[in-house]
Amino acid sequence: MPEAPIIFLGPSLPLETARAILPGADFRPPIRRGDLLGISPDSTSSVGIIDGVFFQGLAISPKEILPLLRKGVRVRGASSMGALRAVELMGHGMTGVGRIFERFRSGRLIADDEVALTFDPETLRPVSEPLVNIRFALSAARAAGLISLAELIGLTRAMKGIYFPDRTRERFFVEARRLLGSERAAQLQAWWLHSSPDVKGEDATMLLRMMAGGA
Repeated sequence: MPEAPIIFLGPSLPLETARAILPGADFRPPIRRGDLLGISPDSTSSVGIIDGVFFQGLAISPKEILPLLRKGVRVRGASSMGALRAVELMGHGMTGVGRIFERFRSGRLIADDEVALTFDPETLRPVSEPLVNIRFALSAARAAGLISLAELIGLTRAMKGIYFPDRTRERFFVEARRLLGSERAAQLQAWWLHSSPDVKGEDATMLLRMMAGGA
């Protein structure tokens, strides 16, 4: 009888939140090269890939996931590394979940560093801000009437030009003050702290709920 589903999770969603959604799952740290060795249909029938290493170690390759799919293990991906690999392997049976996966699948997003961030290796809490979250937040800010389309484009370009470990929230508001002025940047910051969407967390939650429901 296969054991519990295996989930590779890190900064996209707090572990306690994930365990409340999918109790009994085998939660493991962000996936890296070699972590799928030894996993087979005898050990689990389902694997969920959410987070993976980019900067801290060797990333998992699509070739490492293919043997599991060929053996009948259901592999789903969302939010971060999981979304990237799901796009690459959807023709081989890997299932992608969420808005980030859909953006990559449609070609609206193409660069891996859209989802990349740095995180504390002990707590797994994020240290930098993923560009994809910034994109969705700026779209929501524009819908709320806080910024114009030109300002959205300018802020996005400014953050895209920054190396991903340096894309912190503090750096974002430095750029916002430069482009919007101090008063409007302060308004954006106040809105951000209370209303900004966390699309990576939302997609991770969607994947876990799907697995909990057996979909």
